Amino acid sequence: MRVKLIVAYDGTNYCGWQIQDNGVTIEEILNKELSNLLKEDIHVIGASRTDSGVHALGNVAVFDTETRIPAEKISFALNQRLPDDIRIQNSCQVKDDFHPRFCDTIKTYEYKIWNNRFPNPVVRLYSKFVYYNLDIEKMEKAAQYLIGEHDFKSFCSTRTQVENTVREVTDINFRKEGNMIIMQIKGYGFLYNMVRIIMGTLLKVGMGMYEPEYVEKILEARDRSTAGPKAEACGLTLVGIEYL
Repeated sequence: MRVKLIVAYDGTNYCGWQIQDNGVTIEEILNKELSNLLKEDIHVIGASRTDSGVHALGNVAVFDTETRIPAEKISFALNQRLPDDIRIQNSCQVKDDFHPRFCDTIKTYEYKIWNNRFPNPVVRLYSKFVYYNLDIEKMEKAAQYLIGEHDFKSFCSTRTQVENTVREVTDINFRKEGNMIIMQIKGYGFLYNMVRIIMGTLLKVGMGMYEPEYVEKILEARDRSTAGPKAEACGLTLVGIEYL
C-alpha cells in the first residue's frame, strides 16, 4: 500500500529535506526509522524539498510498504522513534498512483521577522531579526505586483535547474503580532529560494531602499541581480500543502 505522511519539523539541525552528502536531512531520518520500524527498505518521496534550516508544519511525503500495520497507526509508531524535532502529524493510505509532487497543489509559506531594537533569543531560530523600522504598508503595496502569474526568474537562485520560471502566486499578506511581522504567501508552486528572495526584496522596500513600484521592474528584468538578497532560512516555514 502507499502511505501518505504529514510531516512537521524544526529544520535548525538539518541540511534540508533531500538526502545529501554534507549532513543529516529529514528524508534520511524518515527512511532510516521507517525501514527499522517496518523491516523493509523504505524510501519516502517528499512534496517539497525544503532548504537547510527551513521549518515545516505540513510537508507531505509518501512511501510504499507491504506492512500489515494500518496506515493510520504508522504515525503513532513512527513518532516513538523519531527525534524530538521531527513529528508525523497524520498518516493515511492513498491511491497507489498518488504522487506528492505531480498533483495540483497550493502551498502556503510563512516568513517571520522579529522587528525590534534588540534580538529575542527565544525566537532567534524561527525568525529573522531586523532592527530597522519597517514600513509594512509599502511592503504590502510592493507585494501586490507579485500576485498572479509571472516569470519569476529574478526571484530564483541562479542554481535553479528548471527551464520554465513562470509561476502563479495567489496571495501575499502581512500581519503583526507584537514585534513579530509575518508574511504569508500562497501559490501553485515556487522556484528554488523564491520565497526567501521575495522576502529579502520586500525587506528592502520596508527599509525605504526600494520603492514599491521597483518590484514590477524587477519582475520585468528577469535578472536575479536586480532583486534583493536571499533572506535567512530560519524565518521560513512551510505551513501546509493543499491538494486540489
